[in-house]
Amino acid sequence: MSRSALLVTHTGRRQSTQHARAVALDLIAAGFEVRVIAEEVDDLELPPGVEPVSGPEAAEGVEIVLALGGDGTILRAADLARPAKAPLLGINLGKVGFLAETEIDHIDEAVAEVVAGNYTVDERLTLDVRAEYDGRLIAESWALNEVTVEKGQRAQMLELLVDVDGRPLSRYGCDGVVCATPTGSTAYGFSAGGPVVWPEVEALLLVPISAHALFSRPIVTAPTSTFVLTVDPYTSFAVLCCDGRRTWDLPPGSQVTVERGQLPVRLVRLAPRPFTDTLVAKFGLPVVGWRGNRR
Repeated sequence: MSRSALLVTHTGRRQSTQHARAVALDLIAAGFEVRVIAEEVDDLELPPGVEPVSGPEAAEGVEIVLALGGDGTILRAADLARPAKAPLLGINLGKVGFLAETEIDHIDEAVAEVVAGNYTVDERLTLDVRAEYDGRLIAESWALNEVTVEKGQRAQMLELLVDVDGRPLSRYGCDGVVCATPTGSTAYGFSAGGPVVWPEVEALLLVPISAHALFSRPIVTAPTSTFVLTVDPYTSFAVLCCDGRRTWDLPPGSQVTVERGQLPVRLVRLAPRPFTDTLVAKFGLPVVGWRGNRR
């Protein structure tokens, strides 16, 4: 039975294209059929035999999707891997790379583990979102990290009514609201003042952004909860954004519904690693005090 992989790369970096070529050569030598996104082919200088693919079915039937880049590249690859239910391995070429499983210094070992089949797969909770205005659907999408509703005009505050599980929670005058997954708790939700949530936890997060309100604390709800964000009819227009990648304008009076996604994203794990270690490494946390580690 043939084995196949899809390669997704940050083509704007010379280093990325060199690593992509090396990964493709290693996989082909191991008997894999290698696919790449058609729009990336001209920038990658890949060996003969690589199959250009395009469209939402690019990852259909592959054994694994490999993303070489930062979190943005991994999120782009997740768009293809998720509907195909294909495992996704992120190899970090960026700065932080919370979604990545390994760093570029260990790329050869990572490819060897993939070839040997020495990996496990974690399922990460996602969000489904739809936006309606005047009884008609104006947007429908999903997110791995977060869905945000933010003000569309820099100088004007956004008025939002937030309902949780069919009941009104609060009305905010704010810059916006972040609805995040545990995976996304270290992304925009964290920057907006939300908690860090271990990715194994099943929950939804709601984090107001710069809210002019007495109650503006982030909240963590059950994974079965539903958030409804209503843009006040008398406020300015808003912007809906999913994972910082897909955006839609929301006219005043729009209603955005966010709930747990029907499909998870399947992330590859090469070796067991406590999330505490990931936090310490990515944020450079000072685990040794000025008097040294007393333990």
